[in-house]
Amino acid sequence: MKLVFMGTPEFARTVLEDLVNAGHEIVAVYTQPDKPKGRSSELIASPVKEYALSLNIPVYQPVKIKEEKEVELLRSFDAQAFIVAAFGQFLSTEILNMPKYGCINVHGSLLPKYRGAAPIQRAIVNGEKETGVTIMQMDKGMDSGDIISQVKVSITRDDDETTMYEKLAKEGGKLLVETLENIGELSKNRRPQNPDEVSFAPSMTKEEGLISLEETALEMEHKVKGFSVWPVAYIPVSGKNLKIYDAHAIMAGDEEYEALSSDIKEMQKGCFAVTKKHLYLTTKEGLLELLTVQPEGKKKMAATDYANGQRLVNGMSIG
Repeated sequence: MKLVFMGTPEFARTVLEDLVNAGHEIVAVYTQPDKPKGRSSELIASPVKEYALSLNIPVYQPVKIKEEKEVELLRSFDAQAFIVAAFGQFLSTEILNMPKYGCINVHGSLLPKYRGAAPIQRAIVNGEKETGVTIMQMDKGMDSGDIISQVKVSITRDDDETTMYEKLAKEGGKLLVETLENIGELSKNRRPQNPDEVSFAPSMTKEEGLISLEETALEMEHKVKGFSVWPVAYIPVSGKNLKIYDAHAIMAGDEEYEALSSDIKEMQKGCFAVTKKHLYLTTKEGLLELLTVQPEGKKKMAATDYANGQRLVNGMSIG
């Protein structure tokens, strides 16, 4: 099938690669403009751009794809469908209606749940046991179009933002290829989203990474896992922020919990509990075992190395 692809991050690159490997003709790739990174402000290309250029596929990076000249360029490709995966720009009604099969979106949730920019992160942070990928017929709303096909994907306690992106990208690319094989029939039988089941997944803010002592250990674990790339969960320790990249909740009834000493179990919330091989944060319900952390101004390290370097002792408050 003759396609135009629109996407930006690694998730989209995986989907594009599956389309290429399936033999589809990608006549053009659209991605967000290169962004400055680091102190040098060197412009960095998106994963989608890098992959497309490696195959000599023409790449376009308009600041606003809805401008008249961009619309006319899109029309000139005479594509049968526009495939969209985490592109980062809204499409006009004129663009949505341009190809024979319209614009088809690969969205990282089981719509109508988690419409918006951060469906994968929000699902993890909210403690969902299951999410998935939806192939959707795009309309002028935000992720509100009819559902063409879906696949469910489990979220385990070993998963974090990175692993779920990888799992959903893999399943999404596979589902998209299968869907395009029978797009004519599937498009006729697509189903509207149930408005009573709609929920939203807005972009995260840096402030959301702050761990509250009003959260349980399990809620803290979900935040650490869901925000492991950005904004990264953190706690204030002696006036400085300690980022937490990996952690594990230990709840009453768990074998690990029962093995802990009574003095640790009875500590008030918001304290460090220290053993030779472990560093815990006490919470209102359960303990959060810190595994990988990053003190302010330093590199990531094992939590036990942090505890040793800071000479943390049992019962020390994080405040």
